[in-house]
Amino acid sequence: MRSALTPLLFLTLMCNVAAASAEQGSEFPGIQKLMSEEEYQAAGLDKLSADERAALNRWLVNYTAAEAPALLRTNPEVIAAEESIRIESHIKQPFDGWSGETLFYLDNGQVWRQRLPGRYMHRGEDTAVVIDKNFFGFYQMTVTSTDKTVGVSRVR
Repeated sequence: MRSALTPLLFLTLMCNVAAASAEQGSEFPGIQKLMSEEEYQAAGLDKLSADERAALNRWLVNYTAAEAPALLRTNPEVIAAEESIRIESHIKQPFDGWSGETLFYLDNGQVWRQRLPGRYMHRGEDTAVVIDKNFFGFYQMTVTSTDKTVGVSRVR
């Protein structure tokens, strides 16, 4: 499982970083800032010259912009890992439920949008949620304290 999740997480991170860099007009932070020091050294990247690191960073930006999205859609290992993803987080306060096209801001930085109609009035302080895929491959979010579920799609 870990070997399948690692490429997915890396590719997702790289796609998000490239998209964020393009949106903000900022520079790509570089592979060294994207990895922990242990990962960086274990990969042997600390042995690269500044020019070699710059070449690797250029390749990563080009790869994530052009090829990584296709790999996320076609690689069976990546698809299987994505299907097994379960997100556990909390909705940021104030949260009083949903009413049609509600945006859910999670404490992990993700934003999700209600994709199915319906209303739910939430009372209480517990905003823990679980997001996973249903039988048909769509994401659903469940408020764990009340077991209320709504279809959602990821915004960012």
